Amino acid sequence: MFFNEEFETLPRQALEAVQLKRLQSTLERVYANVPFYKASFDSAGIKPSVVNCLADLQKLPFTTKQDMRDSYPYGLFAAPMDEIVRIHASSGTTGKPTVVGYTQKDISTWSELMARSFVAAGAHKGDIIHNAYGYGLFTGGLGAHYGAERLGASVIPISGGNTKRQIMIMQDFGSTVLTCTPSYSLFMAEEAQAEGIDFQKLKLRVGIFGAEPWSEEMRGEIEQKLNLTAIDIYGLSEIMGPGVAIECIEAKSGLHIWEDHFIPEIINPETGELLPEGERGELVITTITKQGIPLIRYRTRDITSLTYEPCICGRTHARIARMSGRSDDMLIIRGVNVFPSQIEAVLVSIEGIEPHYMLIVDRQGTMDTLTVQVEVSEHLFSDEIKVLQALSRRVEKEIKDMLGVTCTAKLVEPKTIQRSEGKAKRVTDNRKLS
Repeated sequence: MFFNEEFETLPRQALEAVQLKRLQSTLERVYANVPFYKASFDSAGIKPSVVNCLADLQKLPFTTKQDMRDSYPYGLFAAPMDEIVRIHASSGTTGKPTVVGYTQKDISTWSELMARSFVAAGAHKGDIIHNAYGYGLFTGGLGAHYGAERLGASVIPISGGNTKRQIMIMQDFGSTVLTCTPSYSLFMAEEAQAEGIDFQKLKLRVGIFGAEPWSEEMRGEIEQKLNLTAIDIYGLSEIMGPGVAIECIEAKSGLHIWEDHFIPEIINPETGELLPEGERGELVITTITKQGIPLIRYRTRDITSLTYEPCICGRTHARIARMSGRSDDMLIIRGVNVFPSQIEAVLVSIEGIEPHYMLIVDRQGTMDTLTVQVEVSEHLFSDEIKVLQALSRRVEKEIKDMLGVTCTAKLVEPKTIQRSEGKAKRVTDNRKLS
């Protein structure tokens, strides 16, 4: 099934022709209307007219999150404020937030791309969509909401929090599609079990999870505990919000990025060099239809790879691999590069371990240390000390074997690691405090 079959199945040559035309128009627009881009292009000795084919995109300079912060709040807007109908901002933990603005056309485009994403995930007009993404400055809640309405489905705008009430609503209202972060879905499952509620008896069929990296192993955990098909969705507020890319339910093998609106590239995060198809690196996105705040070669810091191989679902748009983390979230421990999602994949595969963990990085003298705090299941925690010691050693060994990094595993009681109703906080890096 498709929401917009014509554009979702465009032959590659036709799709690239659309991209080039829209890219050239966007470049002319930002050069004329955004002082930052005029200065950036002029500094590089470039005019928009240098882009005569898609490969010429590489000639253009990158845009970074710091550029957005330096232009706070409206410096990168390409439309006058009387055309901006909505403003969102990132939930950045340091410094000024990144601010994005939408024209009415931008909202319409976003709604369509989210509707496309819902259909790709297996949702349809008859669904009742339980939207537990946060509403407010964060783009998640309203992005999913407008997409559900464009699809014609019934949307429950419950937002995050008050988990017991969420579960009651899912029971009573007959929710069939759940949207939230993957970590929050597992928290819901945990709370439901504590309340004696069986997810097998709910009507949930599909879960659309994003806003944080998660592993294939966690997908299995979610699907088993919530009795649904778990689909990965990708987006970021700087580019649009949720719905930039999504897995299709037919393949569940890479996320289709809507190339009639975004041009993806993969670069080496250290050198900025363009990487070939299939090689993992940093995702760079150029928006080619946005009016409010178009971005040229925006460095997302998300680590993934790109494939143009045909998909069994019939969509012709490129697919990005599941995010393995962010280049700026990557931990370097004694020279070893580690992403939290890699450790999560190891933990979830070990029986008796719960999918709730915290990574604590310290430095003793000149040596980095990694402590992995992880919850054990109820039935194991009351077991003999030697059983817990053996489990702890197994965690340490499997992380060492799989990732090449030495750690200390600290098993903690069930429900003692702080839960999150949004993005889960997985890392405490005390090295940054010194």
